[in-house]
Amino acid sequence: MMFVAACIAVPLHYLWRLFRLSSPWPRLFLGVCARICGARVRRKGVPLKRDVFYISNHISWIDILAIAGTSGSAFVAKAEIRQSPIVGWLSTLNRTVFVSREDRLGVADQINKLRDAMAENWSITVFPEGTTTDGHSLKPFKTPMLKVLEPPPQGVYVQPVMLDYGEVAEEISWIGVETGKDNAVRLLARKGSFPLFVNFLEPFDPHEFPGRKKIAAESRSRIEAALVETLGKPLREFTAH
Repeated sequence: MMFVAACIAVPLHYLWRLFRLSSPWPRLFLGVCARICGARVRRKGVPLKRDVFYISNHISWIDILAIAGTSGSAFVAKAEIRQSPIVGWLSTLNRTVFVSREDRLGVADQINKLRDAMAENWSITVFPEGTTTDGHSLKPFKTPMLKVLEPPPQGVYVQPVMLDYGEVAEEISWIGVETGKDNAVRLLARKGSFPLFVNFLEPFDPHEFPGRKKIAAESRSRIEAALVETLGKPLREFTAH
């Protein structure tokens, strides 16, 4: 089904680009792929259409398909995703910037890539936890990739995003020693569908929270509050199985 969708969307995408038109096809294609994977994506809130830096919690590689399908955002994702079959290819279609969490010496180069991506795209999404969790936890937000907001580009807003997979969050999540390939095969073989709510929270002006640590803290606070309200209970400490 993904192959059929690609045969339709990819040629149309390049046709749009040939005429220098803004192509809607990556967004439509990735949204369709989320549905093929079983996700029934529902958007809550209003995403800003341009000049926005989305900061989201992270549960699965399907997060990328869902956020892209609802907003058209480009992404910052960990380098391991690029090596995963199917998942890696899907991620490249929306100009994902792949970064290595362990390459501390290459942070400056990665930030430059992120700046280039922001210059070319109207929106970009980052997952500052640095890993995926189980949907009932929220790890501390890492800040190196938020250095691009020091100082914030003129007119750019930050909009926190809270992802909610409901009761199947732990089953869908990609955690522990499971490889990207094994996780993709497991989810694609899974019977039935599952809900995925993409909650676009109230955006804020990063100039009001100067410094990447304050921006990260404010984003995490808003996501945590929304997640606690959705779950109806306090978050638990994350432990990978």
